[in-house]
Amino acid sequence: MGKEYFGDVIAVYPNKIRIAIDKEKYDGMDDEQLKKFTLGAYLEISDKEDAKILSIIENFSITCETDKDGKEKKKYIIEALPLGSIVDGKFKRGGDSIVLPPKGMSPASEVDIKNVYEGWIEKDKKFKFSKLIQNDNVQVSVDGNRFFNKHFAIIGATGSGKSCSVAKILQEAIKTKNAGYQELNNSHIILFDIHGEYKTAFPECNYLELQNLKIPYWLFDSEELGELFIESNEQNSHNQISQFRFCVTENKKLKNQDIPSSKVFYDSSLKFSIEEVVRYIKNVNNELINKNKNRTPADKNGILINNRIPDYFNREFEFSKIDSGYVNGPYTGDFERFVMRLETTINNPRLNFIFKDIDSVTIEDVLRKFIGYLDDKKSNITVIDLGGIPFEVLSITVSLISRLLFDFGFYYKKYLSKKGIICETPLLLVYEEAHKYVPRSELVRYRASKNAIERIAKEGRKYGVTLGIVSQRPSEISETIFSQCNNFIAMRLTNPNDQAYVKRLLPDNIGGLIDVLPSLQQGEGLLIGDAIVMPTLIKIDKCNKEPSSSDIPYYDIWKEQWKDVLFEKITENWQGKSKDNKEHNT
Repeated sequence: MGKEYFGDVIAVYPNKIRIAIDKEKYDGMDDEQLKKFTLGAYLEISDKEDAKILSIIENFSITCETDKDGKEKKKYIIEALPLGSIVDGKFKRGGDSIVLPPKGMSPASEVDIKNVYEGWIEKDKKFKFSKLIQNDNVQVSVDGNRFFNKHFAIIGATGSGKSCSVAKILQEAIKTKNAGYQELNNSHIILFDIHGEYKTAFPECNYLELQNLKIPYWLFDSEELGELFIESNEQNSHNQISQFRFCVTENKKLKNQDIPSSKVFYDSSLKFSIEEVVRYIKNVNNELINKNKNRTPADKNGILINNRIPDYFNREFEFSKIDSGYVNGPYTGDFERFVMRLETTINNPRLNFIFKDIDSVTIEDVLRKFIGYLDDKKSNITVIDLGGIPFEVLSITVSLISRLLFDFGFYYKKYLSKKGIICETPLLLVYEEAHKYVPRSELVRYRASKNAIERIAKEGRKYGVTLGIVSQRPSEISETIFSQCNNFIAMRLTNPNDQAYVKRLLPDNIGGLIDVLPSLQQGEGLLIGDAIVMPTLIKIDKCNKEPSSSDIPYYDIWKEQWKDVLFEKITENWQGKSKDNKEHNT
């Protein structure tokens, strides 16, 4: 028995096919058959050469015509987006030409649809985390290499299912293994969790929060140190910067004498003493110079200080104007506010993770902790809970971690290249609520994190460091970041600005598919990019364990009996009185 056709092609355009539906056949369908003609459903259009064009329904219209007897007749019209051709059971994207005359249109068979998503990719490269919206029996395969070795983005409004989607994708990544071993696979994922919601999804993760996080100040680069200590709008900020840069560099040379001084720079990730740097700035701010002794600084007893370095590092001098031969130094009195800001920042208890108990910490310790190579517990995924990080240092904290991991990839590749190895530990950095770190803003407080993450976006792939960008406000994210993403999962977006922004950034010609974004259900999305055979509407599979990001059932809770609140217990944490206090980014 020949194939049954349900409509005729009446127009063919470069990116659209119009089909007139056989009204009698359509009206005679049951509910199960009608599902095959809903928006987003797949159609096959056959031609005289027995090739089939696979297309997806974009819209449906009903027109009315009057016959010669004056009777009104309804006509059903489908407009479909051509996706590719199926020849000998194999799908080839881009074959959107139809040899006239076409035989007709019919719903695509499940076998053909499965072949589209299974047949285009080698078995060992298949990575699965979703099914087709229109058919739960069809698992969508993406190319795992293309998905992870190029940056990807997951975007959607609040409540669209982003967190569960992120969790599912990462859960699948860390459990996939070749046959022959039972231990951890070699995945290395660092997840920046600003709301503290992913620990429940990854109970075996390497979990870092304010209480066990150590990020030594001496690892900060020039931009991060400047953001931490320098007030850029002060009148003499250029003097602050020059003297701070000078004394930090000189202190690094003193503390790292096993390294040639010609190889020690302000940006070098080498230890220095912030206490000695403050001491130096204080002495420069207070110093008096004996103009009769080669303009050499002298203390209150008239004893000459011939070497500002290292003397100004070692102790704080007292200066007094003994006679008219003593005059102010070049920066005397200029750094009063600078000194106050340095001391206030260093002694801020909320910044203990940067300044306290870090003498024995090495750069190797920091890298092991972030990448999951702890002696007592190795882990595929490190969740960094940023909820307790003070807002004023959130940007530079993210900047430092991102930059360190990029530098790790850079220097590790240089080391491996001597052995003829490309990469051993590819890293994926996932930024939840990315618009908080890399916004489309030129404000100084975002500069450090923007520069660090944008650098990874532009150069990271060469060194085995890729990005996962997650955001509910894509229009607020740096366009540099999005322009470097090769794969997107666009979930429900209701904001017109976000919709327009995403439509402009998506690399493929997806026609009207973008218009479905406002109507997607929770967990549904449009998957598009190099890793997928064609733009596809998907439903993300359920997580093994979900992040703690569920919506609060307000109305259900409000209907319950009045509850007493232990205000004292709450304010203990709030005010830092509780021993297990966790500071919040408010």
